[in-house]
Amino acid sequence: INNKKIKASHGNKTRADSKSMRSMSGSRRNSGSSLVSSSSASSNLSHLEEDTWILWGRIVNEWDEWRRKKDKLLKELIRKGIPHHFRAIVWQLLGNATDMPVKNQYSELLKMSSPCEKLIRRDIARTYPEHEFFKGQDSLGQEVLFNVMKAYSLVDREVGYCQGSAFIVGLLLMQMPEEEAFCVFVRLMQEYRLRELFKPTMAELGLCIYQFEYLLQEQLPELNVHFRSQSFHTSMYASSWFLTLFLTFLPMPVATRIFDIFMYEGLEIIFRVGMAILQYNQTDLIQLDMEGMSQHFQKVIPHQFDSCPDKLILRAYQVKYNPKRMKKLEKEYTTIKNKEMEEQIEIKVCVCVCVVLSQFIIGPCVVSQYTEQFVTGLQTQLEQSRLQEAELLGALKEMQDKVLDLEKRSSSLPDENNVAQLQDELKLVKLRELETLHSFREMQDTVTELNQRWQVSGGGGGHWKESPKKNALNELQDKLMGVRLREAQAQAELREVKLKAIQLESQNQIHSKLIGRHEVESAAMQERLQQLAGQNKGLQAQLTEMKRKQAELDCKSKEEVMAVRLREADSMAAMAELRQKIAELEIQKEEGLIQGQLNHSDSRQYITQLRDQIGELKNENHYSGLPLYDISNHRTDVPPYPFKTPGLRKRAMNACEN
Repeated sequence: INNKKIKASHGNKTRADSKSMRSMSGSRRNSGSSLVSSSSASSNLSHLEEDTWILWGRIVNEWDEWRRKKDKLLKELIRKGIPHHFRAIVWQLLGNATDMPVKNQYSELLKMSSPCEKLIRRDIARTYPEHEFFKGQDSLGQEVLFNVMKAYSLVDREVGYCQGSAFIVGLLLMQMPEEEAFCVFVRLMQEYRLRELFKPTMAELGLCIYQFEYLLQEQLPELNVHFRSQSFHTSMYASSWFLTLFLTFLPMPVATRIFDIFMYEGLEIIFRVGMAILQYNQTDLIQLDMEGMSQHFQKVIPHQFDSCPDKLILRAYQVKYNPKRMKKLEKEYTTIKNKEMEEQIEIKVCVCVCVVLSQFIIGPCVVSQYTEQFVTGLQTQLEQSRLQEAELLGALKEMQDKVLDLEKRSSSLPDENNVAQLQDELKLVKLRELETLHSFREMQDTVTELNQRWQVSGGGGGHWKESPKKNALNELQDKLMGVRLREAQAQAELREVKLKAIQLESQNQIHSKLIGRHEVESAAMQERLQQLAGQNKGLQAQLTEMKRKQAELDCKSKEEVMAVRLREADSMAAMAELRQKIAELEIQKEEGLIQGQLNHSDSRQYITQLRDQIGELKNENHYSGLPLYDISNHRTDVPPYPFKTPGLRKRAMNACEN
């Protein structure tokens, strides 16, 4: 289906089938890279299949309304499985990849060259090698798969190309043309956490494994203990589940059903299916060792749900899954990784110290066993570690300088007590300033009053000229007023000087207090510096002590290894002695058998001697014509007759008993 929504009406079966066939044929004409593995719907569809087609046609045609109002029903239908011919358009709608701007760049990206082309070419043949669409070196499937992977490696250069992603793109290409598959894959990488999974660091994969181990420990503790006892790590079987979404682990019909749900619910379905598989096989896995479990995962589990994928989906949704708890686990994992990153620097330094110490502890006899290439490699690693240590020490010194600078800046800022004192001093200064200003204004008022009087007295000068006495008196008054005016001005200037003196005095007090504070702070900084120097010495002493303890631990570990080897040698000697004893016992057994055979031959000789004695006794018998009891043949039909003498009878009876 090429950028169209299938229109399915409520009409009869023929109309629905013909519309579906026309839409599918149109998609194949628009792009030769699309492959639909099953044939078109036949005319003998059952009513249930016809209703399913009509329902999904309505869903696609009214997609926005279904997502808004019938989301729960849509989720149930997706869990039951999307019909094959609707998968392409439904996947695009679920991923919101129908109209993406990157689609217009696809043809231009194919014309460019990518640094990952060789890797992509190498791995193309390994992607679905048994599928018809991807068989053959120059097949259409391999070509379009190469195009999509190359285009994405150019769009996201940080991720580039990762092998597991080719299986996801291959599944998309089985359902839709390469341009649409490229858009859906870009959306999956951006919105479904796949980009973090396929980054070179694969940090998201580590998080998924950490979360999955928690689920395993919580819900299947016995199986988890068995896995740990057999050193069967979670990453050995679950990494491919998250990287390929079960596409390389389960058969294609089952994996496609899981991918339907993944397009709607994300990685949650991968956790659920993985736990369901382990729950279903717990009884068998507990009874197997590591090799047996590997064989069970490779040959038995993938084919358990071939006939009924719904059984696996049903079991998956019976698994307990708490999204809030998974978020907390994500935060815990991030914290752990940050601590590990901080400890890696210290570990590298310790490893370098251990390497140097081991070269002196192991001795020349053991060192001579290593090749020159290995020794040079160790030397280069040691030099690199020393350089890194020097760089780290320089960075540490810079950080310490920055800390000291920040402490100085922070100390220069007044604290709360100093701020209160400064505010009090400022208030006092302002009060003094107000008092001086008030007195200055009073002086100004008096000066203005005197000026006014002077003007009044000067205005009546013509009247004073009429009498010489009055003129002399006026002159004296003028002089007096001038003296008073100058006196007032002098007082005003004196008060201004006093005000300036007060201001300077207050400034002097402030500066002296600031100087005192700086002296106190400098003394505190010196004490702090001395404390830091003492701490530095203590840390250096701890470092040397740790180095010494590490050397002792290395010596102890080597002694323990030697003791283990000595015990192994003793056990080997004991086994050799036991084997020697077993061989001696076998020889004694054979000798006993031979002795038994010899004893058997001696008994035969004794029987022949007895027979000879019986013959002699027959010759000594003086009862002529009387038959003798046949001892050799043990006959009972011939009656025994008495012998001539009792001694002969006794010897005959003893021979018979023998």
